[in-house]
Amino acid sequence: MEHYFKERIMHPRTISLFLTATAALTAGQVACASHGIQLPDALSDYDYFDHGQPDPAKVTLGQSLYFDKILSGNLNISCATCHHTLTGTGDGLALPVGEGGRGLGIARNTGDGDDAVHERVPRNAPPVFNLGLRQFTTMFHDGRLFTDDTHPSGFQSPAGPDLPAGLDNALAAQAMFPVTSGTEMAGQPGENWIADAAAAGDLAGPHGVWAQLADRLRDIDEYVDLFKAAYPAINDASDITFVHAANAIGAYEASAFRADGTPFDRFLRGDRRAMSRAASRGMRIFYGRGRCASCHAGALMTDLKFYSLSLPQIGPGKGDGPSGLDDHGRERVTGDPADRYRFRTPGLRNVALTGPWGHDGAYDDLRAMVEHHLDPVNALYDYEISQAALPSRDDLDAIDSAIMQDDATLADIAASNDLPTIRLKQRDVDDLMSFLHALTDPDSLDMRAKTPRRVPSGLPLAD
Repeated sequence: MEHYFKERIMHPRTISLFLTATAALTAGQVACASHGIQLPDALSDYDYFDHGQPDPAKVTLGQSLYFDKILSGNLNISCATCHHTLTGTGDGLALPVGEGGRGLGIARNTGDGDDAVHERVPRNAPPVFNLGLRQFTTMFHDGRLFTDDTHPSGFQSPAGPDLPAGLDNALAAQAMFPVTSGTEMAGQPGENWIADAAAAGDLAGPHGVWAQLADRLRDIDEYVDLFKAAYPAINDASDITFVHAANAIGAYEASAFRADGTPFDRFLRGDRRAMSRAASRGMRIFYGRGRCASCHAGALMTDLKFYSLSLPQIGPGKGDGPSGLDDHGRERVTGDPADRYRFRTPGLRNVALTGPWGHDGAYDDLRAMVEHHLDPVNALYDYEISQAALPSRDDLDAIDSAIMQDDATLADIAASNDLPTIRLKQRDVDDLMSFLHALTDPDSLDMRAKTPRRVPSGLPLAD
């Protein structure tokens, strides 16, 4: 890492940026400049699909679809349930309460009677901020969907050759999949025809999940009008496909959840006073001895690569290991045991708004997550399940910490760690936290205006 920074000590943009900012820097921050820390370029419209200006008609359509429970098998959950404008594009829970639950955010419960959830969703609901950036070509915690021009659809994905062509980008392609998950949106076999198709693996057939959902949308006149307005090639209801819906959802997400007006972004654009002195000191740690930028690199604040942080494994897992309660992460995609427990580096803009943190939301406190990064193995062994925000139900509670009580698996998770131990003083962590809070876009603090009052299906927006 020292070699990395020495190679870049005389980068022209580094010198120019810090000369511009020096007037507002403390003595310690001037030292940051003298050490040649290289900051990323500021984001611009060019970095986004559609130059940051998606078609307004597609955005309007996408907003309705994003909030409409018409896309769920049992008409009881929407994309927004787990990625809401009122909960930082997440749900505030360690692991989502998917199809069958009731309520919103941290008040959501596991449902009642036969309609109650069968399990928690195995992974944390990832935030949606800035996924409209062109460089976001990899989706999901394990990267199981990514751009690949050798495939007819343009993507490798869990659907394989069944993924249709015509998807605008990886963000739109991602929107094809939550509706196919029994735990997330489709429901359980026997509850509805969409759930039956999903359980049978029928995604793209004439009676598959995507065709059935398109049929629902074709039957709603208001949706037909919205699709016609968004897509000139759609002349009547029969032309509507779920690919059109996914592209519109992606356009809405790219527009509504763009977040590049943070104090740090303003600093990168030349506003010398955009960040506090503590945040500026934290920036120096982030890009220097804290080594955070080794993975949270570039304008995206992620290298889109996969690492093991030896994070605690809680919840029902993904069916891995002897108990079936483990989650092997990236190995599930590559088949390479060396990738076990590795997960994708998340972007960090608005990170203070997007808790809980980790692939399974094990940490409900951002500082605790940062401290885990500094000493992953000891943090793993010291972890307490009480740190996770999980609505209680006896049968679910019984398995939430099963892996953490399995000494052999715990040792395997510890051995997988890719991060070095880093020693920082508490005041350094304080400054680092100040910098992470300087990654919050003020426009993201109140997103009520991005929420519709109604949806074309007439279904309620909330339980």
